[in-house]
Amino acid sequence: MKLSVLDQAPVTMGNKSAEALLKADELAVLADELGYHRMWMAEHHGTRSHVSSAPEVTAARLAAKTENIRIGTGGVMMMHYSPLKLAEVFKTLSAFSPGRIDFGAGRAPGGDHSAMYALAQGGQPKVDDLYEKFQITMQLLNDEVPEGRLYGSTPAYPSDVELPEAWMLGSTGNSAIATAGMGAGYSFAQFFNGELSKEILDLYKERFKPSALMEEPAINVSYMVTAVETREEAEYEALPYDISRLMLEQGRITQTMTPEEAQNYPLSEMDRMSIQRSRKLHLVGSAKEVAAKMKEEQELYGFEEAMICSIPHSQEKRLDVYKLLAKELL
Repeated sequence: MKLSVLDQAPVTMGNKSAEALLKADELAVLADELGYHRMWMAEHHGTRSHVSSAPEVTAARLAAKTENIRIGTGGVMMMHYSPLKLAEVFKTLSAFSPGRIDFGAGRAPGGDHSAMYALAQGGQPKVDDLYEKFQITMQLLNDEVPEGRLYGSTPAYPSDVELPEAWMLGSTGNSAIATAGMGAGYSFAQFFNGELSKEILDLYKERFKPSALMEEPAINVSYMVTAVETREEAEYEALPYDISRLMLEQGRITQTMTPEEAQNYPLSEMDRMSIQRSRKLHLVGSAKEVAAKMKEEQELYGFEEAMICSIPHSQEKRLDVYKLLAKELL
């Protein structure tokens, strides 16, 4: 199994937002040393709990700090940008780090309505043409001339660079077939809703049409993971994230508290039941248990790569998750 990293630049309670980006730096260097396949930065706007607001900028930094690991976005949120700008950004990244850049794109806003409209400068966000935008971006990345006057007369430079890989993000499976037809990799966010479908992934593989940016079908699955030495310790380290997710479901966005604070947080019986139900979205246990679960799902669903997102409160514990899983799976 290929192992990769998905980072959201989380700001845990008591820490500063600028520190979260430096911690992404530290994680990228470690993942490169451990043999992880790729690292993506997510895109979030208007929240103090995650500060990966400019993933393409962070990607440039991470690519410069690493040697072998692929670096990209997971994903850049297309509705906020033109295909020309997207192609220019990722061709520039690829010129600096040939053979190691991923253009990973998503169709979500990456923020609430206020952030979405602010990014559109008060205009109507363009949410209806995102597959077309993705296709045009792929053409521009490949030095092709898209049809129509808007993008057909302005090439995306630099030209003649090594092509990045193209990936579409999804969380329901609805985008898998469209992604296959465009010849891009498919990245499924298992930690969003936990509804991974073998039928959908098989259809993606069957209907895949090779492109210049992806010659063969490729699937990765993103998991939220808290994996340490023992299950007991994993439960202790996982509770702060579980509480943050519970609050998010209740419409409150909060930073991840310390494990000590989480132990003393007043949870109702209903809250505890909700946390238990959400465990299909959060793999918690010893590294051996979590590795076994991912291997089981890989065999069941037929994907090649698992992306790990992990948000313990401390950076030390977060890095330990990636070290322990590398030991089990790489």
